[in-house]
Amino acid sequence: MDENKMRSLIDPELLANYDASPGFDLFHLEEFKKSSYEQEKANLKDDPEVNVYEKMIPGPKGAPDIKLRIYEPAGRGVELLPCGLYFHGGGYVFGSVLRQNDLCVRMAKNVGMMVISVEYRLAPEYKAPAPLEDAYEALVWLDKNGSSIGADPSRIAITGMSAGGGITAALALMTRDRKGPKPVLQVPLYAMLDCRADSVSQKAVTSHKVWCYDYSKIGWGAYLDGEPDGYISPALAEDLSGLPPVFSYIGTVDPLLDENIEYWTRLIRAGVPVEYHIFPGCYHSFEISVPDSGYAKMAYGLLYNALRKAFGIKED
Repeated sequence: MDENKMRSLIDPELLANYDASPGFDLFHLEEFKKSSYEQEKANLKDDPEVNVYEKMIPGPKGAPDIKLRIYEPAGRGVELLPCGLYFHGGGYVFGSVLRQNDLCVRMAKNVGMMVISVEYRLAPEYKAPAPLEDAYEALVWLDKNGSSIGADPSRIAITGMSAGGGITAALALMTRDRKGPKPVLQVPLYAMLDCRADSVSQKAVTSHKVWCYDYSKIGWGAYLDGEPDGYISPALAEDLSGLPPVFSYIGTVDPLLDENIEYWTRLIRAGVPVEYHIFPGCYHSFEISVPDSGYAKMAYGLLYNALRKAFGIKED
């Protein structure tokens, strides 16, 4: 769609951020990855209510070790806390455990949980399924060793946004099929699920100021290696039964809208409990970009409630 049409569809509270956005220069990927990481470091803010530290764990056989960035409520007691394993966004090609630091802090202090952000390998240096294998290794490690860092292995949610949402959905499939750990909830937010990237909503969003059709094509092109399957592109999975309950949301001005709606619908038909929300006028990662907007506050509140419910945390 043209720029005037795009702007007319965006929620007024998000317009200033949209207009000021430089977008993502994925056309010069290596340079952008470096500058993006520097920006992530510059954006870090401490919060006195949350302790943050990093830890290395073994990676998959023959692969590098995996960095975990761990968030926990300050002043926590000795009891084991529920835990969210988190996978950052970045189109499978950029980002780090620092990328959504603010979101991880918010979840830790507003839910009363631990959050463990996983530094998974990135394309194009590492093709699929390397990031997913890192994700599975981190989940298995948390299941076996979570109590050593104060996490409750019986209350693990898997969470992520965009590419991290795609990894979340794929991880739910992989751990089911490998008879691995059983998360109590999966939270794939506006997830990259379909490597074909040919839906109406994908082709409609063309502005480089926000995540768009061109970026999806670049990300998937860098990530894919050979014929994709349901672990690489969850939209291709044939059997969606027996998966953890789902919480998710997306905006109407997001290129990934169609594939998420279709995936949620298929999950429901497969008997998986699904709660999803669609926010009008919101583009990709709207709640990260403008956290004080009305729809962002609503999205965060719904997310916290879904996590509390899955963890069995009662409201005060």
